[in-house]
Amino acid sequence: MNYQETITYLYNSAPLFQNIGQGAYKEGLSNTHALDEHFKHPHHKFRTIHVAGTNGKGSCSHTLAAVLQSAGYKVGLYTSPHLVDFRERIRINGEMINEQYVIDFVAQHRAFFEPLHPSFFELTTAMAFHYFAEQKIDVAVIEVGLGGRLDCTNIISPDITIITNISFDHVGFLGDTLAKIAHEKAGIIKPHTPVVIGEHNEETYPVFKTEAEAKQATIIFAQEQHLFRSIERKINYDIYQTIPFGELSVELRGYCQEKNVNTILHAIKELQRVGYNISKEAVHKGFSQVCRLTGLKGRWQQLSHTPRLVCDTGHNIGGFQYIVPQILAQPCKQLRIVFGMVNDKDINTVLSILPKHATYYFTQASVARALPCNELQNLATQHGLYGTTYSTVAEATLASLNEADKEDFIYVGGSSFIVADLLTVWKEID
Repeated sequence: MNYQETITYLYNSAPLFQNIGQGAYKEGLSNTHALDEHFKHPHHKFRTIHVAGTNGKGSCSHTLAAVLQSAGYKVGLYTSPHLVDFRERIRINGEMINEQYVIDFVAQHRAFFEPLHPSFFELTTAMAFHYFAEQKIDVAVIEVGLGGRLDCTNIISPDITIITNISFDHVGFLGDTLAKIAHEKAGIIKPHTPVVIGEHNEETYPVFKTEAEAKQATIIFAQEQHLFRSIERKINYDIYQTIPFGELSVELRGYCQEKNVNTILHAIKELQRVGYNISKEAVHKGFSQVCRLTGLKGRWQQLSHTPRLVCDTGHNIGGFQYIVPQILAQPCKQLRIVFGMVNDKDINTVLSILPKHATYYFTQASVARALPCNELQNLATQHGLYGTTYSTVAEATLASLNEADKEDFIYVGGSSFIVADLLTVWKEID
């Protein structure tokens, strides 16, 4: 099989959550332990940092990887989902896993894993850990796939753990209250291992505190101490005046990044405390060049200047509580929103806070979980949001660009998969 045939085989043989949702989810860690045993426990051969949370874990993971890479470490980065290419999930110092490695991994090990019927994420995690061990990395930043307690990444013994925040997402798997969701996320807390909590509230605080005390783990509630004094918004970056590292130019922009930056700063201090050699210069470089160093895309990413077009992977109410004020803060003649969601999110709550004065282009991503654009339009109308339907993201985006004045602002989002479809075809559109 060539690379594309191998990827198609993986998608068809191991259920892919981003395509089918609940049917791809496998509870428990039996497959994970079997795969780990088969590959001789590769995660024992490098240090790890574990990152969970409802929102922000991707931004935090990539920024920490960029900082560590700038500090001279050989850094593995495991994240999900991918936007354009499967290999985005597995990187070393920003370089995606080699296509031939993916081909050889499947060819050499399919006889073992096929009888297990692992999920796509279980198999991908095994591939990542095996690859990192073979490449002799120093440290891997590992992003949780779903939840934490039963996530297949939870076999690692990290140097620190990070839980960015808790909001309602995947309630069918993780629970229908913030406390229940926090309990699942808190499952990554390990004995005697420091844990940084980015955000908490009265429901989640006791869950995290109780779990940390039971594990005798030092717990740092980041929001109780802001490590920056001010923020200055620039066109292509934001400037943070921080307490531990002075003035930082931060490439990842967006209102949600304020909480992420504070969480990351606390995490860096903990990494220094447990023995990582991270200089002030490495912190500055990591924050200012995170996209170039790690290949991160889709976080308030500007693709066009006239008119301004920005895409963002925010996909739930926790994310849109930050995204909507940022959209409203954009100076423009007319606001245009290309929008689509998947069918297992709290769609009505998100629609209820979207700007009513915008022109909407309702669309759907090319995944089975996508909410049909006609259904989305019907729901949106009930919330006073009006626009036209388009069967593909490319058609919707083209329509918005064709109708836009050079002083208009176009936002494309609602789902990671909307952004993925956009980035896949952007060169043709542009």
